[in-house]
Amino acid sequence: MDAASSKWAREPSSDEDEEKQRQLKRKREKRFKKSTDSPAFRESSGTPTPTAAPPSAARKPLEVEDDALSYHEYPEESGQDDYNRKQESSEPDHTPPAYHIEVPDVPQHPVLMGCRSVENYEKLNRLAEGSYGVVYRARDRGTGEIVALKKLKLDQERNGFPITSLREVYTLLLAKHPHIVNVREIVVGDTLTQIFIVMDFIEHDLKELMSNMRAPFLQSEVKTLMLQLLSATELLHENWILHRDLKTSNLLLNNQGEMKVADFGLARRYGEPQGVMTQPVVTLWYRAPELLLGSKHYTTAIDMWSIGCIFAEFVNNEPLLPAKSEAEQLEKIFKLLGMPSDKIWPGYSKLPLASHVPNFSQPYNLLRTRLPYLTENGLDLMSKMLTYDPNKRITAEEALQHPYFSSTKKVASPSAPQAVHGQGYDEEESGGLFNYANQESTAFRLKLK
Repeated sequence: MDAASSKWAREPSSDEDEEKQRQLKRKREKRFKKSTDSPAFRESSGTPTPTAAPPSAARKPLEVEDDALSYHEYPEESGQDDYNRKQESSEPDHTPPAYHIEVPDVPQHPVLMGCRSVENYEKLNRLAEGSYGVVYRARDRGTGEIVALKKLKLDQERNGFPITSLREVYTLLLAKHPHIVNVREIVVGDTLTQIFIVMDFIEHDLKELMSNMRAPFLQSEVKTLMLQLLSATELLHENWILHRDLKTSNLLLNNQGEMKVADFGLARRYGEPQGVMTQPVVTLWYRAPELLLGSKHYTTAIDMWSIGCIFAEFVNNEPLLPAKSEAEQLEKIFKLLGMPSDKIWPGYSKLPLASHVPNFSQPYNLLRTRLPYLTENGLDLMSKMLTYDPNKRITAEEALQHPYFSSTKKVASPSAPQAVHGQGYDEEESGGLFNYANQESTAFRLKLK
């Protein structure tokens, strides 16, 4: 047997036994002394408690704020208090935990709440149908208010929620402006294809209204409408949004003379540098020449071209460039504004469809012949909106500062009473088509009662 095994095998001596017995006795005496000094023993035996409270009795939690959670931190005990040393005590452990965590109640965010049912609205009649939805006039069953209810066309979709509808909802919720139609909420039906946009109800659209007018708008009314349209467009462009379908049928007018830009089915956000975007956008009569010539890189200038066409339609009460095909549309543009070239439109010859355009021998701008009663300032503004080069075309912000709008006379509202029509127009507009000083105004008379 080796030394290690013999060490563990030998019997303990009597001296060692006596030493172990003495150590055990000292430990029992020490433990008994600690127990008699404890508050529990003093209370049970009637022994007077010292005046100074032990550290554990004076201990108070310290509140510590950490983000959204509240911690109650307890200070460490002093070295003199052996009562709470769990490793040496046989008493049950009543020490509170080091930290107590309280999680506050977090209210549900409104965006995360479910959409209401379309049954909260009663459909009254069908107003119009477009490429991306059907619009109804409806009544809120709770408040009795009349609203416009647009049902998105999702029945034929096989690839989920269409990007066009998503862009429309996103843009309308983002672009809040007095002259952009207001979205109240999104409601749903019984199936995933029944999604509705609830908007403020606007009584008229300008295309239908103008078709029932016996005479064009007064010049003061044209200014008011243009200011409202340009201010709404400026907000869109400031937020990097292209409308891409501005036309008179997408401009609504209420009985207070307030215009609302609507129908954002083709709207989308853009950025810098600009990537390739969809080319067949904007209704043909209001489509910019760069789009007609196949450009897939375009800017906010395409909206300004559309506004220029709308401006002329306000003045003459008829479309400026009505055509049935893209080729005919280009021909009408070139015959009105003259044939473009690389000199007035740098990069024109490099556009995809420029080589297919026939060469017209018409180098002159004939806007004045089409708009004989428009003021010089008005003609200058329209010419800048209908500039061939998109980089030189006026912006919405610049157009709002144009001298055409800086008239010293008060600009009349389109819904102004009949007695006011004929007043508030510029002195230079007192002749010709807009001389209504002694005539009855027919503007809005057919619609506004």
